[in-house]
Amino acid sequence: MKPISIWQDFQRIRAEAPLVHNITNYVVMNTTANALLAIGASPVMAHAIEEVAEMAGMARALVINIGTLSTPWIEAMFAAGAAARQRRIPVVVDPVGCGATLFRTSTAQKLIESIKPAVIRGNASEIRALLHAGQPTKGVDSLCTPDEVQEDACALSRSAGCVVVVSGAVDLIVEGNRVARIGNGHSMMTRVTGMGCTASAITGAFVAVNASVFDASAHAMAVMGVAGEIAAERSQGPGSLQLNFLDALYGLQESDLVQRLQAQIPE
Repeated sequence: MKPISIWQDFQRIRAEAPLVHNITNYVVMNTTANALLAIGASPVMAHAIEEVAEMAGMARALVINIGTLSTPWIEAMFAAGAAARQRRIPVVVDPVGCGATLFRTSTAQKLIESIKPAVIRGNASEIRALLHAGQPTKGVDSLCTPDEVQEDACALSRSAGCVVVVSGAVDLIVEGNRVARIGNGHSMMTRVTGMGCTASAITGAFVAVNASVFDASAHAMAVMGVAGEIAAERSQGPGSLQLNFLDALYGLQESDLVQRLQAQIPE
């Protein structure tokens, strides 16, 4: 992975302002919408069953986040996913809290089976729970590391036929047996709610402009990590990090990627 390729995707997002349709949880709607705007994408947050298929018909990517589930929202997720699949636009599924309850786990599994997403992005516990129902988790927090679930991520990628992104201190981007690692980011990011959800939304913007889902997912995680580092250096704590993170996304330069990128992609 080269900084110039990440920057080319970033510039395409800024030039094309792709519409990214989000069915996401209401804890993070404002955060994820602002992050998409900061990188130059055009977010829409629409979850009413009466309009999601039509909205997905206009978008260039769909992001489905199960953070705050309810039956009407689940119905909308399936409807939007079906419309996206029919149009062959990429779908990113974020199985927030998967493993915490049977309802949440089964919903995520059924969505993935039905929608056939381009990307599944979650923390290590969520990814493991998709394969092994009943595995312990702590609400929406992970009890294990990405490296501990690498084999599970590879198995999930093969079975679901998609890219799997596992967020953590070192992010994994997996497609079959191919694994990339992104070492950027800052520990303070774990103290701000919605950072993982933001990563999923930003991934939606990158897959909207790059036909290589693996590359687009890796690029999105690199941008998240680099912006997080820049923001942390300017912040006194989690409150100021939220504001500085948006500013870092908005002001990101190619030189930031060149100087900071920590990426490993095996040959």
